[in-house]
Amino acid sequence: MDTNRTALVTGGNRGIGLAICEGLADRGVHVVMGARDEETGEDAAASIRERGGSVRVEQLDVIETASIEACKERLDADDVAVDALVNNAGVYPEGDALGVSIDQLDQAWTVNTRGPWLLVKAFVPDMIERGYGRVVNVSSGSGSFGEGLDTNHAAYSAAKAGLNALTMTLDNALPDGPDVKVNSMGPGWVHTRMGGEAAPRTPEEGADTALWLATLPEDGPSGGFFRDRERIPW
Repeated sequence: MDTNRTALVTGGNRGIGLAICEGLADRGVHVVMGARDEETGEDAAASIRERGGSVRVEQLDVIETASIEACKERLDADDVAVDALVNNAGVYPEGDALGVSIDQLDQAWTVNTRGPWLLVKAFVPDMIERGYGRVVNVSSGSGSFGEGLDTNHAAYSAAKAGLNALTMTLDNALPDGPDVKVNSMGPGWVHTRMGGEAAPRTPEEGADTALWLATLPEDGPSGGFFRDRERIPW
């Protein structure tokens, strides 16, 4: 990936999202860190700047359509072109298919599926027009029918399966010609606030495949689902 490229990472102020921001900045990519709270984002961005990385913090709550639209407008006004979009923000409500509440269903769908879809609609048309783009949907093995859905987090599993469906349908919708790619990835069980203290993987290990997909060369894959840079079943 050309170091003049810019990547937008949602939920970029902690956990896997922060590791993705750090990894991209270390590779010379200009990072736009999306965070629900701008002050929290600025605190997280400080360490990237101390390491010499280029990062801009944007208030971005993927649950709010107006927040997505406002972020796009601010970036456009400053002539910031998003070359890579990493849909990382997510929620992990507990409950099986009968026990999950309506509020949990709404939150899981809105954050894990609808938000990424709106971001795709906001930024991918410009990627196609410019002839270059990378979309990385941070999904989960819990959303894989092939690996086995997480029945104790039914809303999460269904929403991540929906995110994978976005990846497949977007790949089909991309026109021939422009170098635009979209892929899903599963980070594995990562030691974050969502993953818990028992998780064996570091955020950096979980972020590796997302960094690879966000910086794919022109002959790289599109329309796939990956973990540890290897394809996994839908």
